Amino acid sequence: MTSFLEVVDLVKHFPGVKANDGVNLTLHKGEVHSILGENGAGKSTLMKLIYGLYQPDSGEIRLEGKPVKFHSPRDAIRAGIGMVHQHFMLIPALTVADNIVLGDEPGGITYKRAEAEKKVRELSEKYRLEVDPSAKVEQLSVGLQQRVEILKALYRKAKVLILDEPTAVLTPQETEELFSVVRHLKSQGIPVLFISHKLDEVRAIADRVTVMRAGKTVETLPIGDATPQQLANLMVGREVVLRVEKTKANPGEVILDVQQLRVNDTARREKVRNVSFQIRAGEIFGIAGIDGNGQTELVDAIAGLLPIVGGRLRFLGRDITRLSTAERTKAGIAYVPQDRQLDGLVLDFTLTENAILRDFKRKPFSKGGILFHKPAKTYAERLINLFDVRPRDVNRHAGDLSGGNQQKVILAREVSREPHLLIAVQPTRGLDVGAIEGIHKQLLRLRDEGKAILLVSLELDEILSLSDRIGVIHSGEMVGIVPGESATREQLGLLMTGVTNGEATEVTTR
Repeated sequence: MTSFLEVVDLVKHFPGVKANDGVNLTLHKGEVHSILGENGAGKSTLMKLIYGLYQPDSGEIRLEGKPVKFHSPRDAIRAGIGMVHQHFMLIPALTVADNIVLGDEPGGITYKRAEAEKKVRELSEKYRLEVDPSAKVEQLSVGLQQRVEILKALYRKAKVLILDEPTAVLTPQETEELFSVVRHLKSQGIPVLFISHKLDEVRAIADRVTVMRAGKTVETLPIGDATPQQLANLMVGREVVLRVEKTKANPGEVILDVQQLRVNDTARREKVRNVSFQIRAGEIFGIAGIDGNGQTELVDAIAGLLPIVGGRLRFLGRDITRLSTAERTKAGIAYVPQDRQLDGLVLDFTLTENAILRDFKRKPFSKGGILFHKPAKTYAERLINLFDVRPRDVNRHAGDLSGGNQQKVILAREVSREPHLLIAVQPTRGLDVGAIEGIHKQLLRLRDEGKAILLVSLELDEILSLSDRIGVIHSGEMVGIVPGESATREQLGLLMTGVTNGEATEVTTR
């Protein structure tokens, strides 16, 4: 096959860390090439070097056999390189067409919106990226916003497309739709660099895979020659346990008692309808459901972030329905939110400041309004070492970390508070196999120590492997609660579409 893009001995330093250390990569025309690696392995840095966001300290990038130097993304775009970032770069208030043509508008200063919409419609039909050009971006689902980002790159005549952790924010259904798009792009001759840490996705979409570890390219091989275990071991540099091993649960007293809960969203629309369930000490209660069916509003209400319209919430026998978020935290509820950047961290704060975010008012971190930096720093260093946060620099700002490492900081802070109840929403979203293994062990450790865990995940495999009991939510209602040990994907899938528990059980046991 003809080489389209080559990276030769690329090196990039940042203060205290060698992010890329002699990286080599070859992308052929008409292939999907996946870059696989742990969080902090150097994948995103490599993509930013190729895209001109960073400049290499040494090494060379070749495009269609010729050495190139990009001083900015503008140079890379002009050369035919398109990139879709993990966190989208769209203007929500503008339409789809406005976002796509921004900077290269038909008519220039006399902007011809109708012509822009016509061009975007033709482009979306050509690449099977159906999206309404006149729709406001803020009204689109995450999956459709990603399509807009891809169209934006194609509008600028991208010859190669870089997708940086493209499924980190997608539902399983949206992921399948993205894969269809990628396969169609490949059939049109557009090579795709697919950055990921998810073994099943890489095996489903890639032709070849390059594994990165600690800033180096470890190995490149055809995807057909690579087993999941082999790839996981190459990523982490050790034998990784891919299957969750857990002992039988030994539930104790009721920790959380949810009684006929009703919750509205911020627009005052009813999102949770008369939901009831209990979580006991020493068990993981999983909630499964298609995204948007009330899971977010339910956990936000339990955490105190949304008001409860009706029903009761009891925690360790105490009515907490009207308590504030701070009071619930003090009572022993910890919360890992779905959006790590919006709700989990202060991106402009250091890792030390984020580590003590919930506890900065208490000893040993402060007294009389005075913050003591040394104990806070020591505590933060212990957490980032325990949870393998990279880089291991407590003075770095949270916004400087990769998405997966940001998630580790949140988990470290919440889990280390030893709560009675841990609410974990998408706890492994954006994490690699090594980190997922570690997080799962932490959740099981808490369970075995008698803590209660409410696990909300769009990953059915995660729900099935970790949960002792599983509640399925559909259209804001709890349509069934099933034992984790006997639940199947088929049964949960039917429940998630609104089939009753009895009907689902009957169908899956025929």
